[in-house]
Amino acid sequence: MRLAVAGFATMNVMLLSVSVWSGAEGPTRDLFHWISAAIALPAIAFSGQPFFVNAWAALRNRRLNMDVPITLAIALAVVTSLWETSLSGAHAYFDAALTLTFFLLAGRYLDHRTRAVARSAAEELTALEVPRATRLNDDGTEETVAVAGLAVGDLLRVRPGGRMPVDGEIVEGTSELDRSLLTGETVPVFAGPGQPVSAGEVNLTGPLTLRATAVGAETSLHRMADLVAVAESGRSRYTPLADRAAKLYAPGVHILSALAFLGWLVATRDMRTALNIAAAVLIITCPCALGLAVPAVTTAASGRLFRRGMLIKHETALERLAQVDTVIFDKTGTLTAGTPEPENFDRLSPADAALALALARGSAHPLAQAIERAALAAGVAPAEVSGLTEVPGYGTSGMYAGRQVRLGRASWVGAEARDRTATFLDRGDGSTVAITFADRLREGADAAVAALRASGKEVCLISGDSTPAVEALARRLGIDNWMAEALPAEKAARVAALADEGRHVLMVGDGLNDTAALAAAHVSISPASALDAARVASDIVLLGVISRPSPTR
Repeated sequence: MRLAVAGFATMNVMLLSVSVWSGAEGPTRDLFHWISAAIALPAIAFSGQPFFVNAWAALRNRRLNMDVPITLAIALAVVTSLWETSLSGAHAYFDAALTLTFFLLAGRYLDHRTRAVARSAAEELTALEVPRATRLNDDGTEETVAVAGLAVGDLLRVRPGGRMPVDGEIVEGTSELDRSLLTGETVPVFAGPGQPVSAGEVNLTGPLTLRATAVGAETSLHRMADLVAVAESGRSRYTPLADRAAKLYAPGVHILSALAFLGWLVATRDMRTALNIAAAVLIITCPCALGLAVPAVTTAASGRLFRRGMLIKHETALERLAQVDTVIFDKTGTLTAGTPEPENFDRLSPADAALALALARGSAHPLAQAIERAALAAGVAPAEVSGLTEVPGYGTSGMYAGRQVRLGRASWVGAEARDRTATFLDRGDGSTVAITFADRLREGADAAVAALRASGKEVCLISGDSTPAVEALARRLGIDNWMAEALPAEKAARVAALADEGRHVLMVGDGLNDTAALAAAHVSISPASALDAARVASDIVLLGVISRPSPTR
């Protein structure tokens, strides 16, 4: 709206100015100047507010930014024009003041378009907090209450599909939990009595009763949101290129204008001439190129990158990206596809493969679904299993050839647990077979890591996954600096520690557990498949496969 008002006023004042430039003199010229003043003063007072407010805030904090010389140039042009008009002078600069305001607002609008896509990742995390919970009373009845009314020690019932409302400890029931909020890993974990749970985790299969150990602002989810909010406020203090240049440019402009005023005042003894010269210096040297060219270039670059599959969400993202010397990758969903795949399914006997497929079809667990995909791809037909039953948190069982067969956890089927992700098939005759899983590497991940290292960047891997899985991936990609089983706060702390060493960190992640680290990094990137909070916290979102430029570009 301010841009439209400035543009409309500029066109009208320019029409009046053309008449003056064409030879209008005396009362006619003065009338046109006063009409120009009547148009320009309210238009500038309304349209120039973004510059005036920012300039006043900078001066109040005893610093200079790009809006200080802009405001001074506009104000001096208006004051000089009013003075000249009141003295029936030949020159007035209402058109210059309005034109300056219009073009600078055009640059500000380009900035606004870039910032319009930004939201707060802390708000996204806060939205995950459950508003109501089911509390168990002393007489065994259930009561639905607001989470704000819960206290430490309350017993709560969380049904399958529900999200944990508070931090607590399971006192009854077994199930599987989606802990991707804290670890980023998509494979559910077993949950039973005595196990701690965190607010925001999702109960997948069986009803649970838990005792609250932390409520309200003390829960892990709320602390994560606070951590992200602090990180976001730190990023907002980054000084853009234009403002850094203005710190050097603005004092020089002001000194030059002051010297021009004093020089002409001493030489001519004419205050009017000296003030006109000072105003002309300020208008000519006003940093409108920084105010218009920088956002114009950023917008043009962002548009081309968008067509290549990259959404630039923050106006200073490209500036900060150019300073990066250290890159931190999350593992699951970033370097890897995030979906487990059987490693040894093709080495199973036909009978075992058919039995595993039949049992896997009775569960929605990600590992069971992976077995089903692998079996169907290999053309395996399921065995005839009857009485198929799923035991929440453990696996599936059924009857085959008169004996009970099972597919699930090692402790449930009587097998020895492995260090890596695995599920176990109990054949029903006392023997078991392990089906191990690995997370498939994303296409181009190894080449990307190699290219970053070749360019002199230090590459790190930080994941909430188990140590063997993270170590194996790091060794495969040639990454020496890695951290496993990292919680969200530990990821953010690692980013902050590198920043304290003077590093400029690029964080690449996709999960809720990466949100704090994404917000704390110097610049951050997430894929389009990332969760909402991670995309919001990132400066750049990868929308899809990025095409390679042609050799002629």
